[in-house]
Amino acid sequence: MPKTIISTTEAPAAIGPYSQATRAGNLVFCSGQIPIDPKTGELVAGGIEAQTKQALANLSEVLRAAGASWPDVVRTTIWLVDLGDFAVVNRIYGEVVGAEPPARVTIQVSALPKGAAVEIDAIAHV
Repeated sequence: MPKTIISTTEAPAAIGPYSQATRAGNLVFCSGQIPIDPKTGELVAGGIEAQTKQALANLSEVLRAAGASWPDVVRTTIWLVDLGDFAVVNRIYGEVVGAEPPARVTIQVSALPKGAAVEIDAIAHV
């Protein structure tokens, strides 16, 4: 089964040798999105709330470019530098994913690219 590379200028460009997303058959595998403003290329200011909103906005744009949306998402992974931010991230995430949320894993890590506090990826079925 061939894969299709998904790319959009509405989300930050990849900062390494990877694609924003790939589609294989009915599955879309979205790379992790950190809270970079796609217009400036800079990490957004404003703490974990602003960073979570931007990471989710970036991921929404990648999903859109793949012809998917949040109801199509079957699994996500959230990486946090500080699990103390879990409640804030969880609230914002819940507002975005809606009443039928996907399966999810949340992991604390020691650091993320560009000093981000949060990174989120997704797998969607379209």
